[in-house]
Order: sequence, then C-alpha cells, then structure tokens
Amino acid sequence: MNHYENKTLLLIGAGIMQVPAIKIANEIGLTTVVTDYNEKAPGMSLADYPLVVSTRDCEGTVRVIKDFHQRQPIDGVLTVGTDASMTVAAVANALNLPGIKFENAEAASNKIKMRQRFKENAVPSPQFFKCWSLGDLERAVKEIGYPLVIKPSDNMGARGVMKIENPEMLEKAFLNAKNACPSGELIAEEYMKGAELSIDALVYENEIHITGVADRIIEREPYFIEMGHVMPSALDQNTLDDAIDVFKQGIRALGINMGAAKGDIKITAEGAKIGEIAARLSGGFMSAYTFPYASGVNLIQNAIDIALGYPPHNLIPTKDWVSIEHTIIPKPGIIREIQGLEEARAIPGTLNIFLNSEIGDEVVEPKSNVDKPLNFIIARATREEAWQTVNKLQETIKIITDGEKTLTWNEIRHHAREKFNRSCYACVACNGKECRGKIPGVGGIGNGEAFIRNVRDFSRIVIETTTIHEVKEAATAIEFCGTKLRIPVIAAPITGCDINLGGMMSELDYDEALVKGCKEAGIIAFVGDGAQPDLYKVGLKALAENQGWGGAIFKPRDQQSDILTRIKDSNSIPLHFVGVDVDAAVGFVTMDMMQQKIAPKSVPQLKELADAAQCPFVIKGIMSEDDALSAVQSGAEVIVVSNHGGRITQSHPSSVSVLSEIVEAVKHKVKIVLDGGIRSGEDIFKSLALGADAVMIGRPFSIAVMGGGVQGVKVLVEKYQQELQKIMLLTGSKTIADIQPESVFFDPYS
Repeated sequence: MNHYENKTLLLIGAGIMQVPAIKIANEIGLTTVVTDYNEKAPGMSLADYPLVVSTRDCEGTVRVIKDFHQRQPIDGVLTVGTDASMTVAAVANALNLPGIKFENAEAASNKIKMRQRFKENAVPSPQFFKCWSLGDLERAVKEIGYPLVIKPSDNMGARGVMKIENPEMLEKAFLNAKNACPSGELIAEEYMKGAELSIDALVYENEIHITGVADRIIEREPYFIEMGHVMPSALDQNTLDDAIDVFKQGIRALGINMGAAKGDIKITAEGAKIGEIAARLSGGFMSAYTFPYASGVNLIQNAIDIALGYPPHNLIPTKDWVSIEHTIIPKPGIIREIQGLEEARAIPGTLNIFLNSEIGDEVVEPKSNVDKPLNFIIARATREEAWQTVNKLQETIKIITDGEKTLTWNEIRHHAREKFNRSCYACVACNGKECRGKIPGVGGIGNGEAFIRNVRDFSRIVIETTTIHEVKEAATAIEFCGTKLRIPVIAAPITGCDINLGGMMSELDYDEALVKGCKEAGIIAFVGDGAQPDLYKVGLKALAENQGWGGAIFKPRDQQSDILTRIKDSNSIPLHFVGVDVDAAVGFVTMDMMQQKIAPKSVPQLKELADAAQCPFVIKGIMSEDDALSAVQSGAEVIVVSNHGGRITQSHPSSVSVLSEIVEAVKHKVKIVLDGGIRSGEDIFKSLALGADAVMIGRPFSIAVMGGGVQGVKVLVEKYQQELQKIMLLTGSKTIADIQPESVFFDPYS
C-alpha cells in the first residue's frame, strides 16, 4: 500500500484541466503546492501552498521551488493537460525526483525536435520541414506538396495550426501560425488524411501501460478543432494494435521512461503515424473525466503515484461504459441567452457541463481548441445510448447569440495601431505628417507633401450652410454604374500587407475583411495588384467569395498580356468593375523593389484593356484635363482623380485641387471618383459639391480592417453616413443629387 502521509506534491498549473489532479491529491492526504501565473486560477484556492509563477518559466519555477524545498521537502512533481513538461522535468532533475531528463521533455514539447527523434528512430510520422520565414514555407511546399499543415513548434490546443491547400493560403496560414508561436519557430508537415486517436499511457521504469484509447472528432478545416472525443474507440482491434505499437515506439524514441505520455495518432492509408506525443496525461477532459467514467480507473491517482516513485496500481478496468466529451459552438456574436442548462443536467447520463463563457461574452468562429464556449461530458452503458444522449443535449442546450461586440472608432484605431506594428500610427488626424516618407509603409513619398496637401486642401474648402428649409431626412444612397451604394463611397485598393501594413495580417485576411465588410455595409471595395506577380489572385479570391461584389485595379505592367490575363481572370468571377492605375507607371517604389516592370500606357493600349473587360472599365490616377479626355477616348466608364495618396511624387498637387477642371472637361461623359485626403462625411459632401459622383477612400479603411475586421469597416461606413447626413441637412440637401456647387467655396484666408 502506498503511503501519502507527510508527503508533498507539486502540481504545475492551476487551470480547469489541473483542478481534478489537485482535488485527488488533497483527498488522498498529500500536501499540495500549486504554481500558476494567474493567482485567481481555479486550482489556486484548492492548494495548500499556491505559488504565483508561470508554468512555462522553467528557471523561475526551479528557483522558487528550490527555496520552498528548503523549508518543506517536495516529494514529487507532475502536470496534467498543459504543456508544462519541461518545467516538470526541470524541477524533477533539480530536486532528484522521479521523472524524465530535461532534454527528453524538450523533445516532447518542441515539434521539430520531436520529429527529428522520430526520424532518427524510424518511427512512422509525417514528412516535415522547419520554417522561420514565408520563403521557408514556399520551399516546404516544393518538397512536401499540397496539401500540407503548418503549426507552431511550441504551442498546444491547435493554436496556429492550419491546413494549406493552395498558394493563395500560404501567407494567411504562415501568419496564423507565427502569431500563435512563442518562439517564432514553425513546422510544416505532410497532411495526414484519416481517423485520429488520442491515447494515454503511464510509464514506470520503462514499462509502458496503455490506459485509454479514444476517437477524436476533428472538424472545421482548414483549422483543426476538436469537437470532442469518444472513449473507448470504435475502431477494430487490429487498427488499434497498430496505433498502440507506433505510440510505444514514439514514447521510447522520446526517452519517456518515467511518468505519463499522451499521443495523437493518425490512421492513414499507409498505417498509423504519430501526430504528436506529449510527456504528460491528456487534457481535453480525457484523463480526468471520460477515461474514469468509461473504465472505473482513477488514472490521475496512478500518475501521482508514479510522480512520488510508486508503481501504478489498480489499472484494471471495473467498467465497460462509453463516455463522450463534446462541445457546442454557436453562431458567432454576443451571447444574449443560454437556454436549457437545468434540463440538460437532468438528462440521464449527463455528468458534467463546463460553461466557459457567460452572457455578454463574444463568441468567435473557432480557430483553435481554446475558442469553445461550452463542453459537456456523458457516460452510458452502450455506444448507441451514449450518442442518443449527446444528440439530446445538443438539442436541449441553446446558446443564443445576437450581433457583434460594438466597437467605437477610437477602439478600432487603438487596435489597429497594435496590429500595424509601427508601420502606421492610426493617428487621430490621418494627415500624412507622422508618416512622411514612410514607403514601404503608409506614408507619402519623399517629404510627404503630396499626401499632406490632399488632406490640407480639403480643410481649405468651406461649407455654406442653410438651415431654413423643409428637409428633415437626408437620403445618401446612389446608383453607380448599375451598382447601388448606401453612400457614394468606394474603398480604395491597398496591397502589400507584408511590406506596407506591418505584416501582422495576411493579404487574404485583409481583402476578405475589406470586401465582406463593404458588402455588408452597402458599399463596394476595390482590391489591387502588387509587386508580387500573383498577389492579384488573393484579391480576386476575396471578391469571388462575395459574388464579385467590388472591383479590381491592376498595375500598368510593361507586358500588355499580363494585364489582359488579370482582366480575363476577373471576367470569370465576374466583377462589378475592373481597371488600371495609370499613375503607377513610373517610379513606383514597391514594384521597383521586386523588379516588376511597369510602363505608361497609350490610348490604344488602354482601349484594348477596356474592350477586354466585361464590366465598367476604370482608369485611376487622372490628374489633368488631357488625361481625363484620353481616358474617355480609351473607353473608360469611370475615372478616378487621384495622386495615388501622395506616393508617386512629392510634388503632385492635391487631388481635390484639380477636380473642378476635370469635371468641367468630361462631366456626363464618364463617372468621376475623387481619391485622396477624404477623412469625413464633410469631405465627402465637399467632393460631391465640386462635381464628383463618388469618392474613394484608402488609409482609413486600412485602419478599419486592421482594428476591427469586418465590423471595423461597417463602423467606419456608418460614421461617414451619419456625418454626410448631418451636412446634407445643414444645406437642405434631401438627396445626393440635391448637393449643389454653391454650398462650398475655398477659404482665401486658410
């Protein structure tokens, strides 16, 4: 019989997964010391000695525990369900307690070291490739091929894990993994198709005891969300024997000779292969709940025994039940109501309901296993009864969500500033002064004066109000080349998230949020072309996902065929608009950096492009009467008066300063859009009064996307509409068509 009196156990971690271990240790009479960085973690109040130190801080934990050990000796150390194996090993090695070598714990924690061990020992596992950069990932694709999986080398819970099926997903997947990786070291590996098992084992003096095999329910690719698990597995015994044999090979290769091991094993067409192995008992409620419910074996107490140097005992099952853990994931939004919890608890077989969210919390579309608002656990005598109970619980428990968390424009700006990673400061006044010369980045070229002029010249335009009239409501909607817009605003194309916007968001994420946000807000977005030859495909993918709602602007590439290819690809969606930005023909910094040749276009060349387009053709970058007339001759249906945000030359005049003369030259022949320096509904009003049919806005929409995604875009559009309606009411303008040139004038004293 094992003795626990006067013995002290150190448990690393005090979260929900560690609480059962703390309770069991207390129940058998051990003195418990518990560490966690969160002093309010649920297990801290259960400990005899709670110590605040991070579970990942090996050196700090050893230092704190050595000091504690001087006053009260520690007899064993372990963790359950969290990646603290290195910390456990560091303490065990420092105090000469039962456990594994630190280098073996490191190999069981770092997926690259783990894969190398498996390769050296011929343990079946996927082909892999170490990745630090996007270039490394592209090289991995050449070796491994599609599909493949990228993940952090040193995180758990499926954080940052993503399946990659095509080139358009590379950047998004890379950033998703990088953002979830503490060290920045990623691993790309062969995608393994097939069922997945979760296996627990206890190891005592090199003897491996398999203690449970469960079927994992993995859904929602390209992410890998564990919706639950079923204990025991329903697979045939030969398949299970193969998986267990491979698991044991992996345990030996990692040098786990004392303690616990948890493995995720894939059943592929070539046989069982190891997903990963951790030097601990499983989380996800398996070791603490579903295994004891199904087998009657107290697995955690046996793990405690091994941590204290005792052999495991009582591993023979006393029950043969089926236990299932499952999650409920509602529609994204704010939780308004949670229904059916009491009724669910009364359903026979319901043993636990873990509510991880409360009313008022925001539920997001899960990208990892930490984004789940509720888990429940059941146990029944047969598999059929178990699944009937799961289905009944899913019908009974309702998490009602409504809308999105409300963000203010100031909150969006602050969030964006963090995401921009110093490439943009999301200033209160986006006027080009703080980002002078910041190219690559968001600034104006050279001294930044062209960007600054765009904003400054709008401030020189004054609105003459009239408040004695009968207009009580202002209608902001227009029809623009057959497309209905809530307000006469178009989001400008911005490309190069990696070099211009701080690299914290992928091009696809940016374009998807911009296009979807604009569509839901009732306006349209344009996507762009970039220095990377295939970058335009990302924008087209985002537009295709939103039924072509928007347009694409392509660079005036030297080879006409390159532009025609892009237009052909656009026609296949199809889009609402397509065009070129002719002002990017010379001296465009990012194109020069990537050695992408661009060149001016003649009227015949532009006409060839316009004829190829199966939607209204747009020419962006018009700054003179002559160019405006040439654009009309080329067959353009829309021209964009723009100095490219002051990014071509520092000596450009402001866009608004040349608008009137261009309107005079081509009004009624084409639709005219003004781009550059528009920052408010008042600026939109001024542009329309001066003859523009609509406006195009760039940098504020990049702030909206970076700071609030789809919702950020909708908040910005709402802000512009309210500001525009206010000025329309102050000038007696019932509709956009009622806005008159007489309402504005240039202030000679500004």
